[in-house]
Amino acid sequence: MNENNLKRLVYISLMTALITVGTMVIQIPTPATKGYINIGDSFIFLTAAILGPLAGFISGGLGSALADLLSGYAVWAPWTFVIKGVEGLIVALLLRKNRNILFRIITFIIASLWMVFGYYMGGSVMYGFKASFGDVPGNVVQGIASIVIGTVLVEALSRIKYFRDLKRG
Repeated sequence: MNENNLKRLVYISLMTALITVGTMVIQIPTPATKGYINIGDSFIFLTAAILGPLAGFISGGLGSALADLLSGYAVWAPWTFVIKGVEGLIVALLLRKNRNILFRIITFIIASLWMVFGYYMGGSVMYGFKASFGDVPGNVVQGIASIVIGTVLVEALSRIKYFRDLKRG
């Protein structure tokens, strides 16, 4: 393993941990959905924007699924792995070509809509479509908060030369 691959592995591991902690530390319970609102998606957006598709998928999926497992939501972990992993993948793939702030916001909206849809479908399989519909407002609020926080994080860090260089490397 060369030095660049080792650095990349360390960054992916660090961001996976950050996503897990970001998901677990700030949890606003939503009793109707038996879930919680968190800031983990903002860190998924950051990871995907800076480190690319592989990191976005792995860190997003694994970090969020670990948070579910450690927070007592193990039944959601497989769903979360796929939903959040694809969310990170969407962000990374869409931001490959266009990196202006308006396009970032649109990308984060698309990724958040995927998250809302993914949890709606997961909840529908587990609890039925009608019951899962109650989750949608909480997930929309989480998506909006993640779009705002993620935009600020990515915009601020993408101006730092070190983080711009990470994207290239």
